[in-house]
Amino acid sequence: MNIGNPAAFVNPAFVRDWAHAALAGLGEARAEIDAMNVFPVPDGDTGTNVYLTMEAGCAGIDEAMALDSSMPSAVMGLARGTLLGARGNSGVILSQILR
Repeated sequence: MNIGNPAAFVNPAFVRDWAHAALAGLGEARAEIDAMNVFPVPDGDTGTNVYLTMEAGCAGIDEAMALDSSMPSAVMGLARGTLLGARGNSGVILSQILR
């Protein structure tokens, strides 16, 4: 693997796989994040909101790649999915980070 050139290994499938791995990790940590109850508003649902936002992002990238497996399509599908599926303040923040 050529660490000096991310384009050598970052491709649409890598982005999709990363998004799904992130969703799985958020699923495992969801309750723990909810229990922290601190950011950006202490309402106890940050983990759930971030998970549901990422779930929408995964659906977005999957749909986009089913039509066109190019890098622009993949990243725009992820960004659009998270934006349209953003839940709560933390979800909107995540969607903007991924955008």
